[in-house]
Amino acid sequence: MEPTFAVIPTRSKQQALDWSVVLLSQGIESTIERASEDGGGWRLIVDGNDSQRALQALRQYKVENRAPIWRHNLPWTGVVFDWRSVAWFVLLSAIFVFGQTRYSFLPAAGMMDRQAVWSGQWWRLFTAVTLHRDVTHLASNMSTGILLLGLVMGSFGSGIGLLASYLSGAAGNLAGLLLYTGRHPSLGASGMIFGALGLLTGQMIGLLRAGVGGRQIAIRSLASGFLLLVLFGFNPSSDVLAHLGGFFAGVLFGAVLALCPRRIIENALANRLAELLCAGLVVLTWWLALA
Repeated sequence: MEPTFAVIPTRSKQQALDWSVVLLSQGIESTIERASEDGGGWRLIVDGNDSQRALQALRQYKVENRAPIWRHNLPWTGVVFDWRSVAWFVLLSAIFVFGQTRYSFLPAAGMMDRQAVWSGQWWRLFTAVTLHRDVTHLASNMSTGILLLGLVMGSFGSGIGLLASYLSGAAGNLAGLLLYTGRHPSLGASGMIFGALGLLTGQMIGLLRAGVGGRQIAIRSLASGFLLLVLFGFNPSSDVLAHLGGFFAGVLFGAVLALCPRRIIENALANRLAELLCAGLVVLTWWLALA
């Protein structure tokens, strides 16, 4: 009997190469060739006896490597944007609406107050991050926050990026606690947003070890991050110390995370645990604020 062959069409040569590696890992040999002589398309040729196993292996490969709909590679940048950052600002919007309607006591209960924190109400360092003064304040933070937080979550993982940004925001309030005088009431997510900027800046520190080219990119990225901090974080009418504290905490977190193996940063369990920890901090601190 003459041997039979099965044809598996592919969209490109690269996909054909990728799929051939997948099949080879399953002990299935294949041949890559053009679909037609005029250069239109590519295909894999496998032994007819292996066709069912090959199709099953490729189906499983596509299921396991399907990109989540909320993560997108930004064209020509090489970076990933995670749309789940929107969910965080939906939460902040809900807290704002509640605070402006029947729960008008929320701002007073959760805003940053140095004297109250020194008296033991440490949770205000965290609850103040989730509060906003008015619609303009909230909209301003959302416009830049969704973008920066989405880039951080795309770079460090959804949970790890969110938790690091949230802790950076709390660190910004901690800076105000230590350096301001009097009560100094404040609220807002701007410290967290500058923390996200710091995380994106700090991750470039890892390139300092990557030769001359890597050091040049790292230095330019660090300079760009500091320039953005100066341009947008030094508004006299805003909480400058919260911006500075959040940014430098973010730089520190970003540098540490950049040195971690990617398998840890991208680990699904680690990110789920970080998400739970972040949610737990929000719930715990607000529970203490309202108790």
